[in-house]
Amino acid sequence: MALTYLTVTIANPLNPKRALERRFLIDSGAVYSVVDSQALRKLGIKPDKTQKFLLANGQEIEKEVGEAVFQYGEHRRTAPVVFGDKDIFLLGTTSLEVMGLILDPINRELKPLPMVI
Repeated sequence: MALTYLTVTIANPLNPKRALERRFLIDSGAVYSVVDSQALRKLGIKPDKTQKFLLANGQEIEKEVGEAVFQYGEHRRTAPVVFGDKDIFLLGTTSLEVMGLILDPINRELKPLPMVI
């Protein structure tokens, strides 16, 4: 199985000029995006709750969660973000879907998501 990495911009929703660009692993199996806690704090993004998560190995963990702006090309939206470990930059399905994107598993690229109301 191939891995897909893309350059994505993440910003503080209260001050969008505070932004950084990083190489994110696209993980269509993850619900929320995960970003290095130190990077989020440098952007001034603060957690607003703690939430339990289930890892692929069955282990349950608690992590802080906040809100961030994600941008890929002209696609830009706010989505939940998990405060992760050092150097972790993972883009999950919630962030992709709110931007109107989906991962094409064959070509390993992002494509427009058919939007249903």
